[in-house]
Amino acid sequence: MIDRLGGRALDDLYAVAEIGPWRTASPRPAPAWQGGAVSWNARALDVLAAGEPTPLIDFPVQAPGIRLLLKDESAQPTGSLRHRHARALFRQAVLDGLVTEGTTVVEATGGNAAVAQAWFARRLGLPYIVVMPGERSQARARAVEALGGECRFVTPPLAIYDAARGIPGHFLDQFGRAAEHDLGEELFAQVRPDWVVTGAGTGATSATLGRWVRDHDVPCRVAVADPDNSAYFPGWTLDVSDYATGMPSRIEGIGRPRVEPGFRPDLVDLVIPVPDAASVAAARHLRAVTGLAVGGSSGTALWAALELVERMRSRGESGTVVSLVGDAADRHLATYHDEAWAAAKGLDAGPYTDELRRRVALRPGGE
Repeated sequence: MIDRLGGRALDDLYAVAEIGPWRTASPRPAPAWQGGAVSWNARALDVLAAGEPTPLIDFPVQAPGIRLLLKDESAQPTGSLRHRHARALFRQAVLDGLVTEGTTVVEATGGNAAVAQAWFARRLGLPYIVVMPGERSQARARAVEALGGECRFVTPPLAIYDAARGIPGHFLDQFGRAAEHDLGEELFAQVRPDWVVTGAGTGATSATLGRWVRDHDVPCRVAVADPDNSAYFPGWTLDVSDYATGMPSRIEGIGRPRVEPGFRPDLVDLVIPVPDAASVAAARHLRAVTGLAVGGSSGTALWAALELVERMRSRGESGTVVSLVGDAADRHLATYHDEAWAAAKGLDAGPYTDELRRRVALRPGGE
């Protein structure tokens, strides 16, 4: 069995939605402002303080002297790494005076980012409106609306950004204002790895990690795992900051048709291209070993991490690699973990599954 310490999953979302403004999802010492008059901003910044650390999971590999750890961001209160992104965006907006008491907060996005932002808006007592691409779907809107947010659906998909900018309030703009967050400080207090692997959506996570490593002179390197159709690998390789493929990613949460402003190639040591079918195979394998129904982005990062482990093993190196688990939720069982879905997308995970079996030491009870 994999030892998973602490954490919360997205299954807790509806219970969390009942927590009113100015309360946190887990007990913390009473802040200094309680019991006295204080500004809304001070209370907001307390709500936006860092939460409990997410756990590390040992992942077995066939490489003596090399340890692979998974940083399980599915243990965040809203079940994904986007929780950190949302907290950083809100915190920066409060500090800059762009969000104050009563401000309507607006975003153009879907999925995990919308849920995380709605969670913080509820904690802050702020109205939240998210513009999502496509036709209205109750399944997509349910989690946001459970947290008191409002969902508006727009077609064509690229029209969501102009639609969001047209709504009175503060447009968070997670791509244009991608804010570095607190992952670096937390992770390096837990472990001192030789490599950290993450995907890239807004680019904020790789920038956060790369800056922390350089500011603290830590002997660690940062790798970005990039799916098919994404602009980050070719843009980084060719040193073209505005590189664009014009093609959407099939891996939810990571990969972009253009290099986003938040991506900092100077803070990244390596970008590893990962075929989408390999991401699917790795996501399924991660679930077989840990029980976590992860999304495709966690599979992308795991495949790239195993590539690094293989390179280290072949060079006779030892050390520690950390790979981020971006999220885990039952909804992924109907996509990345479903054969019919993968076949419809033209994704054959078979050859990559065979390669994974060679590289990874499965524990008793694994597939």
